[in-house]
Amino acid sequence: QVQLVESGGGLVQAWGSLRHSCAASGRAFSTYAIGWFRQLPGKEREFVAAISRSGGKRNYADSAKGRFTISRDNTKNTVYLQMNSLKPEDTANYYCAARAALSAVTIFIVGYDYWGQGTQVTVSS
Repeated sequence: QVQLVESGGGLVQAWGSLRHSCAASGRAFSTYAIGWFRQLPGKEREFVAAISRSGGKRNYADSAKGRFTISRDNTKNTVYLQMNSLKPEDTANYYCAARAALSAVTIFIVGYDYWGQGTQVTVSS
């Protein structure tokens, strides 16, 4: 089992940048594919980005392509989401999630077994 803690949210102006971190507890972090999702009030949680266990494969939602970058440092048990050129519509609660050990990366929310508590991002226009 793995526990996830997000950090790095906050208030930023449009076209600004933020970097989220998702720190994991426990050993064998490199055996977990990690995804980032976001949720607006009253809406379903949606996929943002995901990264494979080694970091060699990355997937992005269309809304994130060209603006967001997911990366990981397995020596620090941490995954990052760099968000640039932020827009007001990026305002949401952002969650990181881990798939069960040794599972392939996926964009589907049902594939993730462990979730962080979420961190709020607010982008002002």
